[in-house]
Amino acid sequence: MTDLDLLIAAAREAGEIALGFTGPEAQAWDKPGGAGPVTEADLAVNTHLKKRLMGDRPGYGWLSEESENDPARLKAERVFIIDPIDGTRSFIEGSNTWAHSLAIATGEGVVTEAVVFLPARGKLYAGEKGAGAELNGKRLCASTRSQLDGAEVLITKPGLKPELWPRGVPPIRRAYRPSLAYRMALVAEGRMDAMLTVRPTWEWDIAAGTLLAQEAGARVTDPGAEPLVFNSAAAQTRGVLAAAPALHPALRPALP
Repeated sequence: MTDLDLLIAAAREAGEIALGFTGPEAQAWDKPGGAGPVTEADLAVNTHLKKRLMGDRPGYGWLSEESENDPARLKAERVFIIDPIDGTRSFIEGSNTWAHSLAIATGEGVVTEAVVFLPARGKLYAGEKGAGAELNGKRLCASTRSQLDGAEVLITKPGLKPELWPRGVPPIRRAYRPSLAYRMALVAEGRMDAMLTVRPTWEWDIAAGTLLAQEAGARVTDPGAEPLVFNSAAAQTRGVLAAAPALHPALRPALP
């Protein structure tokens, strides 16, 4: 079984587990330090994924939102980067826009295989470095839009604060989805022209989506146009900008 086949199988198994919980009725609590909510479904999925994936690839490192950080991953040649449920608030609300985000990166921080699965919507995005990306078996192609005016961009309202845009807030059409992984998948799908977040971003939220968007033809960097490198000690990036190549320069904010 290839690494990508393993991720796809594990993601489908995760979906079965998560759908076995009723979001609004699942036990939920807030993590310490304002790190957001977590549910019993997040932990059940995480437990299964770690057992499944590390059982098949015991030499790989492990980085997951719901696992204690293991510094040994920094010396591994290959690393799983996992968000058991991305969009936990959406899950709790009973919405269908949460996702499982699974990726594998090299020890040098390059994502090589990725899956973003929305089981409640039946959408499975998968990609492999150099081999393209697909949605339910259909090849993905990112937007080729070149005109900023009216471009559809996934971004939070704080991301459009005037102080971030000294030349003027871009004339875009703003949209939003709770899951960062799904936002990046929508850019890969070409349904959205770009997505941008200017806040420090956990790697597990964007590792899989980064590869999907890149393989579909989008340009993906941090908001300052620096390359994204994964499996860092901090497990965070300075945010992320994924966009149609012609739009990417115009969507770079002026970060502090």
